Amino acid sequence: MKISVIGCGYLGAVHAATLASMGHSVVGIDVDAAKVAQLDRGTAPFYEPGLDELLRDGRANGRLAFSTNFADTAGAELHFLCVGTPQSKTSDGADLSYLVAATQALLPFLAPRAAVVGKSTVPVGTVDMLRGVLAGRPDVLLGWNPEFLRQGTAVKDSLVPDRLVYGVPGGADSARHPDSAGAAVTAALDTVYAPLICAGIPRIICNFATAELIKSASNAYLATKLSFINAMAELCEASGADVTELGEAMGLDPRIGGRYLHAGLGFGGGCLPKDIRSLRVQAAALGVDSVDAWMATVDGINQGQRSRTVEAARELCGGQLGGRRVTVLGAAFKPDTDDIRDSPALDVAQQLADAGAHVTVTDPAAINNAWLRYPQLRFEASTEQALDGAELVLLLTEWEAYRGLSPAAAGDLVRRRTVLDARNALDAAAWAAAGWTVRGLGRAEAQARTTSQAASQAAAAPGRPASAG
Repeated sequence: MKISVIGCGYLGAVHAATLASMGHSVVGIDVDAAKVAQLDRGTAPFYEPGLDELLRDGRANGRLAFSTNFADTAGAELHFLCVGTPQSKTSDGADLSYLVAATQALLPFLAPRAAVVGKSTVPVGTVDMLRGVLAGRPDVLLGWNPEFLRQGTAVKDSLVPDRLVYGVPGGADSARHPDSAGAAVTAALDTVYAPLICAGIPRIICNFATAELIKSASNAYLATKLSFINAMAELCEASGADVTELGEAMGLDPRIGGRYLHAGLGFGGGCLPKDIRSLRVQAAALGVDSVDAWMATVDGINQGQRSRTVEAARELCGGQLGGRRVTVLGAAFKPDTDDIRDSPALDVAQQLADAGAHVTVTDPAAINNAWLRYPQLRFEASTEQALDGAELVLLLTEWEAYRGLSPAAAGDLVRRRTVLDARNALDAAAWAAAGWTVRGLGRAEAQARTTSQAASQAAAAPGRPASAG
């Protein structure tokens, strides 16, 4: 099948490459010439495990091409819209201008009875809006096929997805009638995903409103679980409980499950924060105040984790961050990506610097992106150099490289063996055995054992000048 993918960011580049690996002839379109040139060389312009191999394979076998020219989509039977829908600069709603512009640019090159299928995360009513853009082409089929990719595992999520969702005209009832538009869109998507359907991947056919809501609803639920366990972490600290043990016990209940019950610094990135805010806007517009209020609480708890982490760092420094040499492990919003959008780690690093700390940030993949966005911070590519002389270490992105650090070797580099594990990712006992003061979030018992020790060490530490962060 000849397919075009409009928009070659995290979603589009991965989608194009995986479709080509399934045997389709795919052209990816993007207005960024530098991005297109890099993809055409078989290299992703961002860090995503496994993607470069797929890109090189697709380029080598001739099934995958990239272009800035919409005319290269001519003759495609199906066009996937994968452009970004970021949070608006003037509100919490989604900015759909890129989606509209892409559809308008595609319009002159649509073949008769071609299908235009959106994958971007959008608010309810978006398909109706695009119908207006395509009003002059009533022969063109319209569908929605939401994506469920996670950065860091996007290739696997594309090749072995949890489910396929088709939003089609008239929903599932229409899809059962052979001559309907719903049946035609379903048949086209079944052809695209034939290997996945043969492998038994569940397929849901629904109306447009359901397809538009499903990604935001899924992300809202995941965000709710994360904010819930982080709220429990604060309760654990106040009551003397341990949130890691609490989450483990809760997760053994099959009705709850253990995923996303890991307390820590909270979520960031380009999806969950904007999606829950967009959902608030949609709910408010539809008069569903309960969802609006619920998402506001989830967002507020998540943002509060960042302030709590800064205050914990201040306590570990004896109440004064000014002049302290602080090392932050992690810049990306999560491990296995170089994406720094709404990164909790960089937000905390900036707050520490604003409080007068000399902050050094390191990360295995996101240093360049972070430096361009936060030139006022100090960055080191080498973990060892970043740790040198530190009076406080904060683990803010749980890369495997940081989980596997040797407490003894790290201890030989720092000035004071104090670590704030804001992701509760380290083996606290092993680090404590190596002479480290270890504090997590929501672990009051460990905090009680170490806070007084940390405060006395901080007070005793001589204040030597450090390079400006």
